[in-house]
Amino acid sequence: MAATTHSAATGDDGAPMTHRQIMEALSGLLIGMFVAILSSTIISNALPQIITDLGGGQSAYTWMVTAALLSMTATTPLWGKLADLVSKKLLVQIALLIWIAGSVAAGLATSTGALIACRVVQGIGVGGLSALAQIIMAAMIAPRERGRYSGYLGATFAIATVGGPLLGGVITDTSWLGWRWCFYAGVPFALLALVVLRRTLRLPVVKRRDVKVDWFGATLISAAVSLLLIWVTFAGDSFGWASWQTYAMLGGTALLTAAFLWVESRAGEPIIPLHLFRNRTIALASVASLFVGVAMFAGTVFFSQYFQLARGLSPTMSGVMTIPMIAGIFLSSTVSGRLITRTGRWKSWLVIGGVLTTAGLGLLGTIRYDTAYGYTAVYMAVLGLGIGMTMQNLVLCTQNQVDASELGAASSVVTFFRSLGGAIGVSALGALLGTRVTGYVEDGLTALGPEGAAAGQAAAGGGIPDLDLLPGPVRAVMESAYGHGVADVFLYSAPFALLALLVTVFIKEVPLKTRTVVTDTDTDTDADTETETDSGRRPARTPAAVAAEGTDTRG
Repeated sequence: MAATTHSAATGDDGAPMTHRQIMEALSGLLIGMFVAILSSTIISNALPQIITDLGGGQSAYTWMVTAALLSMTATTPLWGKLADLVSKKLLVQIALLIWIAGSVAAGLATSTGALIACRVVQGIGVGGLSALAQIIMAAMIAPRERGRYSGYLGATFAIATVGGPLLGGVITDTSWLGWRWCFYAGVPFALLALVVLRRTLRLPVVKRRDVKVDWFGATLISAAVSLLLIWVTFAGDSFGWASWQTYAMLGGTALLTAAFLWVESRAGEPIIPLHLFRNRTIALASVASLFVGVAMFAGTVFFSQYFQLARGLSPTMSGVMTIPMIAGIFLSSTVSGRLITRTGRWKSWLVIGGVLTTAGLGLLGTIRYDTAYGYTAVYMAVLGLGIGMTMQNLVLCTQNQVDASELGAASSVVTFFRSLGGAIGVSALGALLGTRVTGYVEDGLTALGPEGAAAGQAAAGGGIPDLDLLPGPVRAVMESAYGHGVADVFLYSAPFALLALLVTVFIKEVPLKTRTVVTDTDTDTDADTETETDSGRRPARTPAAVAAEGTDTRG
């Protein structure tokens, strides 16, 4: 089925949209993205207090993050495929409502198990918001212009990433609020996004009738991802790496993946169209996104433990300390986006970003609990600059390769692999952190002698320690252990960033198109908007659309 083409997004009169009109249309999406990111970052500095209050340990700490990443990852392909079949506007509103329900329930949770379950619901909503923001932007804006607006997404990511920990820290440190308000704080923003999207988001229409969603395929990929992440989380802790549980889970993951590939190869509307991976750019961008996800989430999840448990800072100050990394993300995403729009070249930014990400993680692998903050700040800034250059541009180069009918699926593929890498990374690196910290604590307590070791074991217990309750020498051991342990997490993340860099080197740069393809089933648009029905009958095009076709410079 042919699809509508425009040189840029069009307004209700068929004329190209101005920057102001585009920003008005994107405002609800940006608020939705802010909400999605805020839900992850606002609890980062509150997690130590949450786990302490609810009586959890390092495993529960890791699962608070992993649960949301798991459900986000597992549902991202489904959201992307639905975006190719039904109203994108309706879908993003549904995602917001799911997120609101999960957030309110999380604020009422009374145990770590209940809170983790609520985080799963939040993750489903976040998966929709993350995927749909990229998809709707691609439906409205030509790839050549999209770099500029992708910069705004990057800036939103940076603001929510730095604002979340700061806001979460203030809420946690305020006695009359408490950490539960970390889950309520984003609800007003989500409600605002619903209103703004309803009033401003307009997309042209293409009717696609008699299309069925591949629910069986969606179930299989969700089950495969979930089983893999459960194994990564518990292997080496609850059971051995070489155990019957490991063999059963890995075997189950392999069988579910094989079944998924078999089903997708025969589905009329597959959740992840396998033929996309025949495209070299999409295949390599997906692999790179997998490795980038490990580096990106490692750089945002474990800083709170470093600053609070290794340096003894409050949740609020822990957020303040991460500003250099967020400033790097903000600066590089906005500047690189504008320059990509101006020049049409994007690969150099991916390569430079990969170099900086690898270097930043390697440098952070050298920090300790007493490392001068100036050095740590520089290392974080380097990491932030690298993440900002790679995160959005991997999606951009993928979207530049596909037709309208598969825009959602292709966009969600990159997001899926990035989330999968992040979920696996957080699970595995969280387990690594727990093991490393335990080892460093045992060594440190042994050095204190029998009396010090006994006092440390009695005071520390098996969960996240409350540093204020520990004797001075034992506290020093704990701070040193967490400082060294978090550094090990960054050091083990660096090779994954290096692999992402090596993969991006082989991505062939294709000039960005100056014409976009827009499709949707949202009927709120003007009747003059160019559409095509299943019968192939195409209404008259506006003069602006006809003139716009002359500017196509597809590579």
